[in-house]
Amino acid sequence: MAFPEPKPRPPELPQKRLKTLDCGQGAVRAVRFNVDGNYCLTCGSDKTLKLWNPLRGTLLRTYSGHGYEVLDAAGSFDNSSLCSGGGDKAVVLWDVASGQVMRKFRGHAGKVNTVQFNEEATVILSGSIDSSIRCWDCRSRRPEPVQTLDEARDGVSSVKVSDHEVLAGSVDGRMRRYDLRMGQLFSDYVGSPITCTCFSRDGQCTLVSSLDSTLRLLDKDTGELLGEYKGHKNQEYKLDCCLSERDTHVVSCSEDGKVFFWDLVEGVLALALPVGRGVVQSLAYHPTEPCLLTALGGSIQCWREEAYEAEDGAG
Repeated sequence: MAFPEPKPRPPELPQKRLKTLDCGQGAVRAVRFNVDGNYCLTCGSDKTLKLWNPLRGTLLRTYSGHGYEVLDAAGSFDNSSLCSGGGDKAVVLWDVASGQVMRKFRGHAGKVNTVQFNEEATVILSGSIDSSIRCWDCRSRRPEPVQTLDEARDGVSSVKVSDHEVLAGSVDGRMRRYDLRMGQLFSDYVGSPITCTCFSRDGQCTLVSSLDSTLRLLDKDTGELLGEYKGHKNQEYKLDCCLSERDTHVVSCSEDGKVFFWDLVEGVLALALPVGRGVVQSLAYHPTEPCLLTALGGSIQCWREEAYEAEDGAG
């Protein structure tokens, strides 16, 4: 007789607060994990970018060179460089080890909301309130972008990059997906200003959040609406959303001091995690583990699953 397969363990949600780090850089505009999830970046309203080990709570380096608040940052695949964008309309390429500015790209006509490297970290893509996405060659000395994507009719709030696609969300209520292999543009109309977009980890779906306090999960290829998630509050601010490390849950910031988790398939609210008073501005989910970073006011919080035991020195 055949025994039934053991059931896979249910996904655990990060709801145990391990650390609160006062970042000392004004309001934290964004928090981002690096590629392997060992470190994180915080973007400050005091014009600085900081690199942390979030589990240990240690500050590793401060990056100064922006002329105004830093709004987004990303690390390269090999952890050797960072890119950032901010209110000074500049896109900055940094050397991680030395903390030096390697390149400063100017060309946007308004603040830079979002930055991403391509997979090889040879190109930085930046999205701005000037309604454009600009692609900057990290290796050339040319001051102008190698390409400008200007299909958006209003500010670009979110840009994500896969190996051959660019996903962009705009305040014009459209999510645009550029297929670089096919040279095609796909557009999905959501109807409300978009605050964040992302790919699912398996690459089959896209998640989009907008200022009608709704997240929508779409089939990437057909644009079909697969799920809607509500309960959080998002009417004024550009807030982050993402999927958990195993694509089991949809996760979103909220303007009422919480982070909301919904079951992806069922669509039901699984957890409303109280972070603090005020707006949870930003979040980052670990690439492989149930670990969440949240940004509220001038601090970030590190969350793990209930069963997690901190290693010596890391707790």
